[in-house]
Amino acid sequence: MTNSAKARPEFRNIHVTQIVRYRLPPAGIVSILHRVSGLLMFLLLPFVVWMLDNSLTSEISFESFTNVFVAGVGGLPGWFIKLVALALIWGYLLHFIAGVRHLWMDATHSVSKAQGHSTAVATLGLSTLLTLALGAKLFGLY
Repeated sequence: MTNSAKARPEFRNIHVTQIVRYRLPPAGIVSILHRVSGLLMFLLLPFVVWMLDNSLTSEISFESFTNVFVAGVGGLPGWFIKLVALALIWGYLLHFIAGVRHLWMDATHSVSKAQGHSTAVATLGLSTLLTLALGAKLFGLY
């Protein structure tokens, strides 16, 4: 190595003070969000079971179920229940699309850096657009 060549920086670990400046690539963001969305769906599983039970038991329980999104339940306002449902929608969509992305990468052996970047951006974009569309429907915008 000549004296004119610059020494490349060596990164071993990221210190807590460097977290704000660290730029995680889109594939890393999708990886972390895939884990977060799986945990979110697991933690909200009792809410999902409650929603399924109340929506399928009878017509009366379905009416009370749909009324929860307007009037609320147990001291929680309706808008908060809608936000929890929106979090579930986001978690499911991101987890599903990221899972399909991983299956596609495994099946086609597409592991290049460029493909990982483009599929991660597509995963983030598609899950965000679908969440916004379903969230608009949930909050009655159309």
